[in-house]
Amino acid sequence: MESGNLPDNMLTVSEVARILHVHPNTLRRWSDKGIIKSYSVTTRGDRRFMPKDINQFLANAYTQNH
Repeated sequence: MESGNLPDNMLTVSEVARILHVHPNTLRRWSDKGIIKSYSVTTRGDRRFMPKDINQFLANAYTQNH
């Protein structure tokens, strides 16, 4: 996904880590393993997350625990 085409509401690693109460490195590891979906937005590899993907992750986690 090119940075010129990014939705305005994408979240950074820090923002999502705060929402999920995990360390940013944990979130990066989950992203690398495909546990949570992320988008690479720069040639450096910066990640961004869509709120809908975070909501889906939380819904799946809730379902697995109940």
